[in-house]
Order: sequence, then C-alpha cells, then structure tokens
Amino acid sequence: MCVMATSGELEQAVMEILWSHAAPLSVRDVHEYLSLDRALAYTTVLTVLDRLAKKGNVLRSLEGRAWLYRPARSRVDEVASRVAALIEPLAEAERRTLLAQLVDHPTGSLGS
Repeated sequence: MCVMATSGELEQAVMEILWSHAAPLSVRDVHEYLSLDRALAYTTVLTVLDRLAKKGNVLRSLEGRAWLYRPARSRVDEVASRVAALIEPLAEAERRTLLAQLVDHPTGSLGS
C-alpha cells in the first residue's frame, strides 16, 4: 500500500531541497532528490513546484526548455515570518519574555 504525503509535507520537503542548494534546480533535479526516500511521479513534483510558484514561495526562470526553481526567500526569513505570526497575539511583555527564553535556550527545553 502506498501512503501519500500531504501537500504540506511535500511542499516542505521541496522547500528544504531548494534551500539546501545555492543554485536553482530543475523539476528533474528536485524529483531525483525526493526519490531518494519516497516514490513520487515526476508530474507530482512538477505540480508541487508550480503551486509553490503560484503562492510566491519559489521563483522560476526558463533556461532553454526547463524551468529552474529557487526559493523566493531564505529559510531564516520564512521561519521569522512564521514566528512573527505565532507571537502576534501575545502582549508586548509576553513577546519580550518569549524572545528572552529563545536567546537563553536556543535549541533546548523552553520553560523548564
């Protein structure tokens, strides 16, 4: 039985591949990297990249007959945007407390 990854998981996997390469990648390149640990059709990868481009998450340029894809923004910018959205409902004092905890414990157990 084949278990399908959700669109979000697949989009995230594609973004991780693009972020890990300095140069833009073709659909074929991304498909090859994804195929190392999952079975996906080339057209599935093409569709995911097209959707990411339409959402503005990736930029694409035509090189010969192949589209090349690269992230529209860095991984750090993406994470910063997500964190900003998460802390937006917090009061200013709570934000300061949270940010101080992140600085004091950047990779470990927060709040313990």
